[in-house]
Amino acid sequence: MATPQPLQLLAPLSGLLMPLDQVPDPVFSSRVIGDGLCIDPTSQTLCAPMAGVISNAPASGHAISITDDNGVQVLLHVGLDTVKLAGTGFTRLVEEGQRVTTGQALIEFDADYIALNARSLLTLMLVVSGEAFTWLAQDTGLVECGQPLINLQPVAPVTQALLPEEGTSLTSMSVTLPNPNGLHARPAAVFAQAAKGFSGNVYLHKGQHKANAKSVVAIMALQTAFNDIVHVSATGTDADNAIRTLPRLLAAGCAEVTTVAPVAVKTLKDSSPTVLRGICASAGSAFGQVVQITESTFEVNEFGADLQTERDHLSRALIAADVDLHLLSQAKTGEPQADIFKAHQELLQDPSLLDQAHTLIGEGKSAAFAWRTATETTAALFMNMGSPLLAERAADLADVGQRVLQLVLGVQDHAMDLPDGAIVIAEQLTPSRTAALDTRKVRGFATVGGGATSHVAILARAAGLPAICGLPVHVLTLATGTRVLLDADKGELHLDPEIAAIEQLQALRQQQQQRQQQALANASLPACTRDGHRIEVTANVASLSETEQAVSLGGEGVGLLRSEFLYLDRNHAPSHDEQAATYGAIARALGPMRNLVVRTLDVGGDKPLAYMPMERETNPFLGMRGIRLCLERPQLLRDQFKAILASAGLARLHIMLPMITQLSELRTARQLLEEEAQALGLAQLPQLGIMIEVPAAALMADLFAPEVDFFSIGTNDLTQYTLAMDRDHPRLASQADSFHPSVLRLIACAVKAAHAHGKWVGVCGALASETLATPLLLGLGVDELSVSVPLIPAVKAAVREVNQLDCKAIAEQVLGLESAEQVREALRIYHEATVDTSQFLEG
Repeated sequence: MATPQPLQLLAPLSGLLMPLDQVPDPVFSSRVIGDGLCIDPTSQTLCAPMAGVISNAPASGHAISITDDNGVQVLLHVGLDTVKLAGTGFTRLVEEGQRVTTGQALIEFDADYIALNARSLLTLMLVVSGEAFTWLAQDTGLVECGQPLINLQPVAPVTQALLPEEGTSLTSMSVTLPNPNGLHARPAAVFAQAAKGFSGNVYLHKGQHKANAKSVVAIMALQTAFNDIVHVSATGTDADNAIRTLPRLLAAGCAEVTTVAPVAVKTLKDSSPTVLRGICASAGSAFGQVVQITESTFEVNEFGADLQTERDHLSRALIAADVDLHLLSQAKTGEPQADIFKAHQELLQDPSLLDQAHTLIGEGKSAAFAWRTATETTAALFMNMGSPLLAERAADLADVGQRVLQLVLGVQDHAMDLPDGAIVIAEQLTPSRTAALDTRKVRGFATVGGGATSHVAILARAAGLPAICGLPVHVLTLATGTRVLLDADKGELHLDPEIAAIEQLQALRQQQQQRQQQALANASLPACTRDGHRIEVTANVASLSETEQAVSLGGEGVGLLRSEFLYLDRNHAPSHDEQAATYGAIARALGPMRNLVVRTLDVGGDKPLAYMPMERETNPFLGMRGIRLCLERPQLLRDQFKAILASAGLARLHIMLPMITQLSELRTARQLLEEEAQALGLAQLPQLGIMIEVPAAALMADLFAPEVDFFSIGTNDLTQYTLAMDRDHPRLASQADSFHPSVLRLIACAVKAAHAHGKWVGVCGALASETLATPLLLGLGVDELSVSVPLIPAVKAAVREVNQLDCKAIAEQVLGLESAEQVREALRIYHEATVDTSQFLEG
């Protein structure tokens, strides 16, 4: 057979040529779909770069694929996120299966409309069949439509593109696609990349049609749509793992509709990833070996026995699950998991779930089928509502669903035997799974799903272990036993790291452990700088057990009591007696000489209450939440004030209002508080303060300061509102950095205004818990740092290492910098010099 001649690809349109590296979409820039080029168009007709057959032409008209006679496949994609336009602005001139000639017009598009309604007009030409190529022009600069750009060297055509069939084909359960536009280029690429991690043949099935799951074009040619039902089949030695892993990826939207992060990896020329990036969920670093954890799948008969038998099966399983969860919550007393398992008990009694299950049983379905359908349907609803918090609740529901399903089926759950030094990897670790892990053998966690509020993040922080969430799906294909270096501080997972990097990490960990031990030994000492400036270090808590732990670690009070813990994850509002008893117990644990700052209910569209109907909001972070919701339902706020005031005298009580943006909100809330205090016969009000978490409040701090007793700066929300970046967004979270000079300037503005009126200022956001930020916040004049409970000793130690005058100097310096990266670097240099000086003085 003759060797195919080199193939020349022409520019499909005119415009500015750009390297793929500069495309602001990780799936394209990381070459997961294929290598090629990008053009910022100046013309509005897309032309064929080569002759061949149209192998895929989606109805949306935004993309098209051509395959030549030697099997070379080229994907042309007009704009970024243009599939969402559903064909508007595009006129497709050819049909699937049609043969086209080089230079033939394929698509006409309205550039003005697309530029206004899509993320970008950038148009991509990608070689998706994998052939190597050489450039015929510079990779930047202006090009004209039809100009030769690439020389390809096609390989000889083969009779079968896939591996030979090996063994029996295994088939997965069906999955309903959550992608609004089906598996278009981006999710298809993510799925194909994951499928390539398995050795045998893998197919994606839709009805009677199937596609090679390792081919982006083949997947796109299935023409899937929202709510299509698909399944996966696989052959080979790892087929069982493929049909467990890949359907979960499909159900999660292939990085498009859930918390799964888009692919963002460094690649070698053979596209082998060496660094996977995600979001830091718990700080720290570790070296160890991969241990993959997957949830089991079970065969379930759709139809059951008689009605009463199936109802009895479900009832017994629910009772057994309730007992198991009660024992788990008791065993975890004083730990974050305890509250999670109590919330799971509430889900077992959820009337909506039970009604759905019993209705299906009444239709002749089995108890297992009915329960699984009810939980999966509700979880999918939560996942598609666009709220990170509801996505986490969906994970909880899936966990409860699996627990009950196993009990209905009589399946025993066996504890997993972990090797020492395990880096646990999973799509999403459930509370039940993590409760069964021996954390003494675990060095860190890495997951595809989840975020700062996920269970794995809570577990990791409580255990003092590093964790990364939002990793690319490639992580699920790593072989168990693979050596990895987990650098959670940078949000990176390094595969097969070099010896020098491991040794450097181990030396750093040893130094950190020594510092932690010293900080813990001195935790009860006050937090005073070297030149005698006193800072109060308090705790952010959401339970009595956390309060008690904070006191034992040297906490000088509670700077933030998140009162919503009493309201969330339950089916009814807490009674007055329950609220008053909880606040009273926390106040007594602190005693009359410590501050207790209670933040009033901070819920809303992003943190909904099951028993309080609220309209769905397009952007819940900008909607009815915090004080806005409470003032709209004043009785809710009155009831909470009354319960909080019952603790007056037990501790130095403070009340703090969240999401304040207007003076009228503060004044109305104060009036309600005064009326409730008067009804209780209290002669003196507790101190009343506001959260500075919206730029409006920081910029008007000089007007707020005369009317409050204190400010507390919530840097998490202040950062996302200042930078217009969702702090849980998988692609933007790393940029939503509280060290950004704009955020620091707002903090300085609030502190200056408060001190001008003799009021104190605390910081209760995550920035307060970062020891790198300690000298900066001291230099800005902050009076109190309210931090994550386990970090109290470390923050107090960081205060003792610095000089207040030096802190003021470094704060003035960084306020004039341009970026968060520059601020961090300046603080690192200062920190290293400070630590060296401290060690010299102590020596």
